[in-house]
Amino acid sequence: MRDIAAELPESKRFDAVIVDEAQDFADHWWHPLMKALKDEEEGGLYVYSDENQRIFARFGRPPVPLVPLVLDHNLRNTRQIAKAFAPLAPMRMHLRGGEGAEVTFVPCARGDVVDVADDHVDRLLGEGWGPEHVALLTMGSRHPIQTERWESEGPTGYWRSFWEKDDVFYGHVLGCKGLERKAVVLCVNTKSPERAKEMLYVGMSLATDRLVVVGDPQTVREIGGAQVAFQLGIA
Repeated sequence: MRDIAAELPESKRFDAVIVDEAQDFADHWWHPLMKALKDEEEGGLYVYSDENQRIFARFGRPPVPLVPLVLDHNLRNTRQIAKAFAPLAPMRMHLRGGEGAEVTFVPCARGDVVDVADDHVDRLLGEGWGPEHVALLTMGSRHPIQTERWESEGPTGYWRSFWEKDDVFYGHVLGCKGLERKAVVLCVNTKSPERAKEMLYVGMSLATDRLVVVGDPQTVREIGGAQVAFQLGIA
């Protein structure tokens, strides 16, 4: 990959490159990326990252000095959703989103999380949400429908379903970073504490208008801490 990038003709190189989710960008990816610029010294490199959303074990850093700019205004989520995950954010945010429904926390036993999450997908559809606006995201084992679609349709067919309008999208937090859905049912079915806090942060923040969190109260408290538990109404 390094040699291919270095041999790119000038016409195929870029004036600027934008890297999103840079906290998950591997160290050895930076060199070919820089070689893809028309001018490594004068070309534009724009990097967006949030260390509290680092959910992959990659620890690369840009090979050039950058001017840090702090983005602390939340515009994507309703105030209610942003307030719920704010304790997980690396800094205090200015909540600039609109008003919306309160975040719903649905307590249940650990073994029932997926089934209860399915029930609340049906409730959202019953409330009038279109299936193209609803996603069920898991933090642990993948939902059976996600597994079935991946095996039957392959990666291309599976991801095409994200844009289709006739069905709910079923995904995993790890695969949906950078995406969003108007209504999200977050299924806290993880059994491992590794990166669970970061995954909870990512999963909650993907809902723009309506968020339902389903899980065992003690598990959610252990992952998110007392402040998130308070925001979700967990005693």
